[in-house]
Amino acid sequence: MTSMHQRVRVDRALQISLQRFLHLGLQRLAAWVVALVTALVTALCLPLLAQAQGWDMPTGYAPTNFHTVNNVAFAEAVGKASGGKLAIKVHPGASLYKMPEIKRAVQQGQVPIGEVLMVTLVNENALYGADGLPFLANSYDSAKKLWSVQRPYIEKLLDAQGLMLMYAVPWPPQGLFVPKEVNAVADMNGLNWRAYDKQTARMGELFKARPVTIQAAEVAQALATGRINSLVSSAQSGVDYKAWESVKFFYDVQAWLPKNMIIANKAAFNGLDKALQGQLLAEARKAEEAGWASSVRTAESTKQTLASNGMKVAAPGAKLAGELSAIGRQMVDEWLATAGADGKSLVDAFRR
Repeated sequence: MTSMHQRVRVDRALQISLQRFLHLGLQRLAAWVVALVTALVTALCLPLLAQAQGWDMPTGYAPTNFHTVNNVAFAEAVGKASGGKLAIKVHPGASLYKMPEIKRAVQQGQVPIGEVLMVTLVNENALYGADGLPFLANSYDSAKKLWSVQRPYIEKLLDAQGLMLMYAVPWPPQGLFVPKEVNAVADMNGLNWRAYDKQTARMGELFKARPVTIQAAEVAQALATGRINSLVSSAQSGVDYKAWESVKFFYDVQAWLPKNMIIANKAAFNGLDKALQGQLLAEARKAEEAGWASSVRTAESTKQTLASNGMKVAAPGAKLAGELSAIGRQMVDEWLATAGADGKSLVDAFRR
């Protein structure tokens, strides 16, 4: 009897030991399988992760601005065309860098790509300001002709600084935002005039207004506080600034069509593989075409928005138009005196 009980206890002990062995073995097997799968997934994904790149793209304008909308569409198109290998994140409203800081940030490699208002670089080289000369090119057709002439010069200037042009898109024609009825240039005397570059400052001087340097992201506040009460800008900008809250007149003088350009750091571009470079450039060409078309649509729709918010939108009277044209001719002559042989060649080619 005792022997039988001993055998039962032994059998029971063996059974328990076998169960523990099997349980431990299964745990180790499961752990091994998990480790193997993790290693395989990592091995497969690491090359893809290594190829993926993220580019930050600072801009100076509101998320709803048509330039920003176009830039976001460009970024999304690049991401889709590259299969996610290049992800461009647009930072609007000067949230990453203020507008005057963007070119240097791209040039120094702090960000690989960014948006710049071309005429603000006129102090570096007069050729950047060709599209900001009053009444030289004051329609979309003439602006497109001017850009075809200006572009090679701009690409050469950027290349010398380790930069490259992606695309450029014009603002709608520039008009006058003023707090009162203006029938002649003399009516601008004494107004606080927003300047953002050398040429708009000069225009303010010729108006006998008081030029005040204000960057795009600060204009709405400057209008609201009275630091400025007049400016030359597009109807789109007037919508961005809600200009109707501070000024009541918009004269559609169609002074010029300045361009924003998207520039990239050349070293960052060269760091992309050839296929990715081609995809980026292809989407840039599409973005330029789409941006010009959007600018045309925006020119009309935003004037309607100004009017619907109580602003008087009107063409300039004959006296004002004639005086503005005379100022334009004077400013072109002054620009030619500083722009050298290249500036003269550019304007001559445009006027042919």
